[in-house]
Amino acid sequence: MDSNKKPKNITKYVLVSIIVIAIVAFAIYMITNLLQKPADKVVIEKGTVSEEESTQGYVIRDEEVITGQNYKNGMLQIKTEGERVAKGDPIFRYYTNNEQELLKQIQQLDEQIQEAMENENTQIFNTDIKLIEEQITEQLNNLYGLNNLQKIKEYKKEIDDLITKKAKIAGDLSPAGSYLRSLVEQRSNLENQLNAGSEYVNAPRAGVVSYRVDGLEAVLTPNSFSSLNSDFLEGLHLKTGELVTTSAESGKIVNNFQCYIACVLSSEEAKNAVVGEEVTLRLSNQTEVEAEIEYTYHETPETIIIVFQINNAIEELINYRKISLDVIWWQATGWKVPNSAIQYKAEDLAYVVRKRSGYSDNVYVKVLKQNGNYSIIDNYTYSELSEKLKELNIKEDIETRPTLSLYDEVLI
Repeated sequence: MDSNKKPKNITKYVLVSIIVIAIVAFAIYMITNLLQKPADKVVIEKGTVSEEESTQGYVIRDEEVITGQNYKNGMLQIKTEGERVAKGDPIFRYYTNNEQELLKQIQQLDEQIQEAMENENTQIFNTDIKLIEEQITEQLNNLYGLNNLQKIKEYKKEIDDLITKKAKIAGDLSPAGSYLRSLVEQRSNLENQLNAGSEYVNAPRAGVVSYRVDGLEAVLTPNSFSSLNSDFLEGLHLKTGELVTTSAESGKIVNNFQCYIACVLSSEEAKNAVVGEEVTLRLSNQTEVEAEIEYTYHETPETIIIVFQINNAIEELINYRKISLDVIWWQATGWKVPNSAIQYKAEDLAYVVRKRSGYSDNVYVKVLKQNGNYSIIDNYTYSELSEKLKELNIKEDIETRPTLSLYDEVLI
């Protein structure tokens, strides 16, 4: 019996010894690590902490689509995309049925008029003509080195208009029945035919001109906020960041002072948002604009429809109907530390462990703002900390209390 028990006791002894050795080795390893690197440290620096929510927004504008009678003829843009106009300004015109033929004849006459002016035996001296020639030279100089196609078109049109004006003055000053005068009269007749057959469309009000028409101008309006819901917005089948196509039949005037962005949100900040509250929106091009909450609708316990009003960067949004953006609910700047550096002695009484000159001190701090990762902190004043400790029924001598300074190290 004794001989059988002896091997069993040895086995137990060996197993216990192995476990003890493993525990001791692990303890030594942990202690060594702590001695070598007690904890991670972070330096107190100034920074910004914010609470943000990424989402998609539907752009709602105060806009009016303009379509004339001859929209099937195609249109010529008079004002450029994004150009501001006054009420009554011509925006575009529709082509006439025989416009190409008339334009071809006018171009031929322009060439003949220019040749006739160069070959005129009697040179015409007139201060108006001299002034127009100087303007033509100036516009030609402006063309040199230009890469902007729109600007080149504008200068070319101005030069063509000046040449036509010069030809008319020269024709009027030419003797009756002269070849030059006859050519100018023919051109005027063709120009009158062209203008008489064209339908000009004018701005019904002041604003910004756009030719990007998507058919939602009368659907998404500043008067339709109450009809907004998730199903309605998703049912529009819009792609985020997709450009609205340019129309060949219509244009529109857009209010350039304000527009709106409707979003479906779910954060706690969104659920607690109120009309009139001001936030910041970061657009997809990283532009940050100030916004005001214009409308809220708690659709479900988890989602809320919010309409933001903005007064800047409106021209940049004309090209789009649905965009990606970030709602910045709040931003705070100050001493920024990771949340993992903050500990609590009691509820609502935070402190950090300051490491200075080899010594560690627990420093009470106010947590001013906090998101999921970082906090903005500051020192308590003596009276603030006294009141806080009194509220929490904590008795502690704070006459020589430590405080934080910029660039102090705190443990994580």
